[in-house]
Amino acid sequence: MSSPIQPTVVCLASYFKGVEFLRELKRQGCRVVLVTKEKFRHEDWCFDSIDEFIPLPNDATPEYFVYSVAQLARPRKIHTVVALEEFDVLTAALVREHLRLPGMGSTTARHFRDKLAMRIEARNAGVKVPEFVHVLNYQELGEYMARVPAPWVMKPRTDVSAIGIMKMQDSEQVWRTIDMLDARDRLSERSNNYVLEQFVPGDVYHVDSLVENGEVVFAGAHKYGRPPMSVAHDGGVFTTRTVEYGSPDHDALIDINRRLIQGLKFRRGATHGEFIKSAATGEFYFLEIAARVGGAYIAETLEAASGVNIWAEWAKIEILRGETPYELPPARQEYGGVALCLAREEYPDTTQFNDPEIFYRVKKRYHVGLVVRSPELARVETLVGDYRQRLERDYCAVVPPLERAE
Repeated sequence: MSSPIQPTVVCLASYFKGVEFLRELKRQGCRVVLVTKEKFRHEDWCFDSIDEFIPLPNDATPEYFVYSVAQLARPRKIHTVVALEEFDVLTAALVREHLRLPGMGSTTARHFRDKLAMRIEARNAGVKVPEFVHVLNYQELGEYMARVPAPWVMKPRTDVSAIGIMKMQDSEQVWRTIDMLDARDRLSERSNNYVLEQFVPGDVYHVDSLVENGEVVFAGAHKYGRPPMSVAHDGGVFTTRTVEYGSPDHDALIDINRRLIQGLKFRRGATHGEFIKSAATGEFYFLEIAARVGGAYIAETLEAASGVNIWAEWAKIEILRGETPYELPPARQEYGGVALCLAREEYPDTTQFNDPEIFYRVKKRYHVGLVVRSPELARVETLVGDYRQRLERDYCAVVPPLERAE
């Protein structure tokens, strides 16, 4: 009797991400191929779980990625291609289309990479979105600014997090910014690659999901301590914690996230969606969504609360590919939180933090952070608040915000 074929899974990672995903692939008996960039060759990858490690030039284009994966497909059949990082979502879709592999194509992938496309699709799905306009047609821009009161935020359509986001106080500032952008050498950085959106003050939340066959099979709702844009621009400590189970905010977020994912026609994988609760009206508005696991140790925070490792479960979903039913492991309903910041030291000593609720200590150069777990939300809030103050006082480093992703 012939032995079963070992499925080959190719993972694209333009940044150091997804170690638990790679480990789970290997545990599930896959041949694991990682395609990354040369500058990440020496990161702490789980090389014992990687069968083939391929670093491409740092300036490798999507076409180069497509070609490289196509060459991998000559001696072996590829089972699936997965993007572990935000910037690889569209590239992975192009690879799938080129090799005619199952999975998300480039049209749907743009719903998760293009802030203009995702806003249009979210609005079509009946999800509230702050008033927005494409930075393109002068007449539409003028009419928008006459109709929607300032302030506004101008956002790059395809960057991640708060990179490149600028707050606009009046129309003159918008027109000056358009002139500045259109003078840039890179065509991809000119103003037609931006969206102008109404600034809605309020608290920012995120929902992280596993999706199978178009249905959300697992989701966790969390609330940021400060909006990510504020942390990115002003520095300080990033925090997030679980939203109280069964509360109106929790139930509303889970429902909006479900409708959003269905409206964006996402079939399977992991998502990270962000929403803002208007301070004026109490309503939730859509901010953005990504077809990946949330960064900033959100996966560890979610695991602390639920026991579900979203990276590992996503790997199982990708391997099964809808051909075999996926079963979510039992999840607990506890609470998790994280306090995280850039550090002044390369590897800070956190032994002064010794609470029994500590679930995970961040192990990353020039970063410091702790993830906590408790059956009580109040205890998590107390710990995260205390850690935020102590990290800010004793560890925190501040660097200028990135204008573009490196």
